[in-house]
Amino acid sequence: MAVADIVSVRAGIGSATGVADADPISTELIRHGLDAAAKQMGLTLQRTAFSPVIYEVLDFAAALYDRDLRLLAQADSLPMFLGTMSFCIEAAVRHLGGVERLEPGDVIFSTYAYDIGSHQQDAAVVVPTFLDEELVGYATIKAHQMDIGAKAVYCTDTTDIFQEGMILPSVRLYRGGELQDDLWRTVLANSRMPRALAGDLQAMITAAKTGTSGLLRLINRHGFDRFRTCVERMFDHAETLTRKVLEAVPDGRYVGRGAIDSNGVSDELIPFEVAVEVRGSDVVIDFSNSPPEQPGPINCPLPTTVSAARVAMMAFAMGRESANEGHFRPFEVRTRPGTLFHPRPPAPVFMYWWPAAIAVDLIHRALSDAMPEAIPAGSGGDLCVTSWWGHTDDGSFWVDNTDHAVGVGATYDGDGGGPLMHITGSGIRNPPVEVWEARHPVIIENFEYAQDSAGAGRYRGGLGTNVHYRALRDCNVTVAWERTKTPPWGLHGGHEARPSSFWIRYPDGSAETYGKVTGLPVPPGAVIEVHTGGGGGFGLPEQRSPAEVHSDLREGYVSEEAARRDYPHAFRSTPREG
Repeated sequence: MAVADIVSVRAGIGSATGVADADPISTELIRHGLDAAAKQMGLTLQRTAFSPVIYEVLDFAAALYDRDLRLLAQADSLPMFLGTMSFCIEAAVRHLGGVERLEPGDVIFSTYAYDIGSHQQDAAVVVPTFLDEELVGYATIKAHQMDIGAKAVYCTDTTDIFQEGMILPSVRLYRGGELQDDLWRTVLANSRMPRALAGDLQAMITAAKTGTSGLLRLINRHGFDRFRTCVERMFDHAETLTRKVLEAVPDGRYVGRGAIDSNGVSDELIPFEVAVEVRGSDVVIDFSNSPPEQPGPINCPLPTTVSAARVAMMAFAMGRESANEGHFRPFEVRTRPGTLFHPRPPAPVFMYWWPAAIAVDLIHRALSDAMPEAIPAGSGGDLCVTSWWGHTDDGSFWVDNTDHAVGVGATYDGDGGGPLMHITGSGIRNPPVEVWEARHPVIIENFEYAQDSAGAGRYRGGLGTNVHYRALRDCNVTVAWERTKTPPWGLHGGHEARPSSFWIRYPDGSAETYGKVTGLPVPPGAVIEVHTGGGGGFGLPEQRSPAEVHSDLREGYVSEEAARRDYPHAFRSTPREG
């Protein structure tokens, strides 16, 4: 398939005047006020949503944008959604005929993957914000819906987006404050879980309106002109902070190479690379040499490709501040339409997250020699998503998703952490075991650190986990896993860690392993074994102190066999206590 010319994406720059006159105290008050308004959006969504994937797992984005589609503030949730919603807002305005067609009380709803940058389950709402009939910004929410009419509740084998759920390309659920009842009923009719979908959509709309209220309070308090001037100063300050960090990176072109386990419909590895070009404090993240778009659903739409590049760079460049558009200004993202990281409709995208997560790791790997004190070794590299569904005794339908934590790579000055969620999903939480068992016909028989899962090194990686679920009745499982074939890498002499693996042990004693599979039947009594990957080691193992090796032995992090293999020097003499 022929591919088009390279596309370049940069953050919005803006053209305000009088920035030098912006009051720094007012600027800080507005910045923190915007952060508070975005966080209030997130809290409102958590407290009113129907589905655990939203209120427990936090699989959502909540953000405020100005009228020029520049990020003002975003609630703490999923890093991978960092800044993607500008694409969604732009598409919504375009589809509806421009800003002049918007009016107070509008609520725009989209599930179209190529606009929202996610699979269609990540439905989005956009609420334009008006002050005295003047458009001043947007509040937007994107949140995972448990079912929105795809071929299965969760999919790994789709071949176009028409199999991936209901497509609504930016339509008005509310027009001028009036619910469009025909459209509302159509949306709910396309879900296996209409009650949950209705509750979650109303929660999203309420949360977005909470954001518009917070934005208007700030504007009314400070005045629109002062607000705009202070926002420009806020953006400039964020850009300055980011550039100061980037200036320390040596100029050059750095390339990270890796592979995706499979595309979901065939089992072959898909190698790819990401290049990072540094010139002063300007950075280009280049995906243009990616393989062609795939027949299976691992294609990553442009908005998430941009987001992945930003997440990777901001992980070490942003510090502790909440993100806004100014932080993104030093970054340019290059792609080529028709490829894995810039697919074209109707290429399937249900597993869009997986290549993006690997790309984040590869960007870090590319920079590991240039920034050895800032880049950790490889992590388990995946969210290890498992989706479950079935029917209860009364015939009602239940469904839930489970993500799993992995080991984190070691750094130049310490052991890897974890188990933790991969950086792209680091806002994700899992329900307690007791809550999970109370809601679903499953018993969790084992939940432990995975001994010997970490990579050896001067500093060892973090440990993965072993989790065993026993099914109490018939159900179905979709396994959406990556990094089962490519072990997490060590750095600067550190060793690789254990890759992830997923097993089902059936009641008859047989066992099968899976990487990606949709709707796998699981009979009562079967045990699902989740083995998540560890983190890679950093530095040569022979440089690890014997005392640290023996501490790991006492804690059970490493077996004596593995310790003697990887750290023979630690057994030549008895280490001192402490």
